[in-house]
Amino acid sequence: MAGAPDWLTRQPYAHRGLHDGERPENSRAAFSAAIDGGYGIECDVRLSADGRAMVFHDADLERLTGNPGKTAGKPVGDLTAMMLLGSDETIPTLRDVLAQVAGSVPLLIEIKSDNNTNIQRMCRAVRRDLEGYSENVAIMSFDPRVGRWFAKAMPDLARGLVITEEDARTLSGAVKRRMSVRHAKPMFLAYDIRDLPSRFARAQAKRGLPLLTWTVRSTAHVEMAIKCGAVPILEGAGVAAWDAAS
Repeated sequence: MAGAPDWLTRQPYAHRGLHDGERPENSRAAFSAAIDGGYGIECDVRLSADGRAMVFHDADLERLTGNPGKTAGKPVGDLTAMMLLGSDETIPTLRDVLAQVAGSVPLLIEIKSDNNTNIQRMCRAVRRDLEGYSENVAIMSFDPRVGRWFAKAMPDLARGLVITEEDARTLSGAVKRRMSVRHAKPMFLAYDIRDLPSRFARAQAKRGLPLLTWTVRSTAHVEMAIKCGAVPILEGAGVAAWDAAS
């Protein structure tokens, strides 16, 4: 199995871009701020009703747009016309974000899924947008089926498994994590900062899997990430804490 590329761990990442009260999460403005600050970008992707990869975190539209309904229930034209609350920003497509970033900083794409997600359709949509994008980009997901799909379809694309031990700190939870890693065939892990230090994460790092950690929001989180040798995915006060520590 190919290893993770060197660029993956050279810099911290801005969680959903550098967002705040004026710049919504997963918006072009948040991504511009991350680029200006020299941070890599982490973003989320969901599928529209007509099969387009949309940069948006939630399965429901209400929290971020004030509109009712499911993200997956709207076509791309409806979604790209929706304003993100508190701003003049609209929901971007993955294609929009790739054109904006254009290799200026590394990009982590977290592919979101739930029980109703058609993984094949979701992954194909992301692959379509990534074709021809030769810059530093990786995909990751909580869903091990995503990593396995890309391991077969785009084996040279960096891929990661997102892990949390929350509510699963049991023997059965440990077995499930091992099975997820075996199934997903990841090149790196993105681990919940609340679970570090972790014996499982440490064991996987010894096997050669680089460790990223989310969501790093405080000085204590930054200190833990550094202690565990994990590249932070930063948000809020975590950004200033990282800048002060580095």
